Amino acid sequence: MIQTVKGVIDIHGNVKLPVDIRLPAGRRALVTVLDEEVDSDIPETALLSETVLSEDWMRDEEEAAWQHLQTEQ
Repeated sequence: MIQTVKGVIDIHGNVKLPVDIRLPAGRRALVTVLDEEVDSDIPETALLSETVLSEDWMRDEEEAAWQHLQTEQ
């Protein structure tokens, strides 16, 4: 079973987990290093997807599809 656990990596590279995890044997793990937390009300997933989605948002077809909602012509 795959589990996702939030943890912290200290300056020496030691991984610290806030919960005690018991495994029957050693396991492989994936570690994703995140930027420092910022004081923002914007979800991180929204920030990460903005660049990719902007490619679609800025197409002429998208502008035409949403034109009827524009208040200024």
